[in-house]
Amino acid sequence: MSTTDATKEIVGHHRIIVIDDDREMRDSLSHLLAKAGWRVEALTDASEAEARMAAFQPDVVLSDVRMPGLSGLDLLRSLAGTAAPPVVLISAHGDIPMAVEAMRDGAYSFLEKPFDPRRLLTALRHAAEQYRLRQDTTRLRARLAHLSDLDRVLLGDSKSIQDLRADILDLSETAATVMLLGETGTGKELVARALHDLSPRAAGPFIALNCAAISEGRFEEMMFGQSEGHPGTLAGADGGTLFLDEIGTCPLPAQAKLLRAIETREFLPVGATVPMQSDFRIVSASNERLDSAVADGKFREDLLYRLNTVVLSLPPLRDRRDDIPLLYQHFAAEYAALFEIDPPELSPEDMASLLSHDWPGNVRELRHVAERRVLAARRGRGSVAGAISLDGDSVEVPETLREAVASFERQLIAKAIQTHKGRMDDAAEALGIGRRTLNEKIVKLGLNKAELI
Repeated sequence: MSTTDATKEIVGHHRIIVIDDDREMRDSLSHLLAKAGWRVEALTDASEAEARMAAFQPDVVLSDVRMPGLSGLDLLRSLAGTAAPPVVLISAHGDIPMAVEAMRDGAYSFLEKPFDPRRLLTALRHAAEQYRLRQDTTRLRARLAHLSDLDRVLLGDSKSIQDLRADILDLSETAATVMLLGETGTGKELVARALHDLSPRAAGPFIALNCAAISEGRFEEMMFGQSEGHPGTLAGADGGTLFLDEIGTCPLPAQAKLLRAIETREFLPVGATVPMQSDFRIVSASNERLDSAVADGKFREDLLYRLNTVVLSLPPLRDRRDDIPLLYQHFAAEYAALFEIDPPELSPEDMASLLSHDWPGNVRELRHVAERRVLAARRGRGSVAGAISLDGDSVEVPETLREAVASFERQLIAKAIQTHKGRMDDAAEALGIGRRTLNEKIVKLGLNKAELI
């Protein structure tokens, strides 16, 4: 069988089981497919196929139709209704009725001998790609059913969190570079990991590097590696995702090299003369937008454009207060299970403390508060207010429920007035109260509208 240009149909590392009782044909097919980049397992008997599938995990099965014992059509029927890979049938005795029967029974394709090598390789490649796509979809659905790693940051019903979850699911299927913007404690690394875990790169490594934690003198060695010694972060992220936290602190001298590595997937380790290659996806994060750093000459504009193909903003906890009770109870239940006690009841005073606090540490701070509350409950005492007050920079917690509710109302009303630039009808509508009630609360709470706008 001539291979000519057909062997140039490189398909990566697709796997195939070839079944044919004719040794010459079996060897010829194995040679053709191996030259085209396939990993091949050749069998003489179709009855062996099902046993080999579990171990070899092929992307497609290529089988002769007429064979002693189990025929190709019999094998096709035995695999019907299972998650088995697609079957492509070949036969020297094929006719139209046989082809129709094969396709009706679920064959991906039917080719008659002698066949054109290019046509065969194309059919097999398409069959394998469709099978892998189905597998990826199944894997994604399974992961979506178990998003426990996202609960720490993405649990909630606020629109901002719902939108963020949807964005993560959309972007996880792409290779686009993503920049995450959010305050400390909003969960940027967890979002980066979710983008990796739900992506086709999930089987590869997830490498997280905090740029601010590395001295400028060691940054290039850590990132690009050494000719003899540490292989470097880029090499370690081959086939997976590299998360660069606090990317704004990346030393300026290293930024040009990082830009080139992102563009070419090649980099030069320190002290080396031969570049290395690495296939990685970049997800970066910053506490603030880097426009001012670009304007000050501290961050390269071309690198920023490479990093912020898509920007996801993670909302601070104070902007999604409706989610606070749900998050707190989730964390408290986790720690209560860990310490083998019942979760402490959430009293009205506890609820007021949760809602009146400004949460400068965001979800991370809330998790720590829940942990401290559960630890105190083990000793038969404690409150949410007490757990919050252990933070040295926390705001003062009101002593009574009345004061806490008033503080919370004051914050909500002030924010609504600022958001709607003093338009009281719009602010009242956003708060879900009447204009007259809003005016009464402004007076009662001692708010100065002029100072707010």
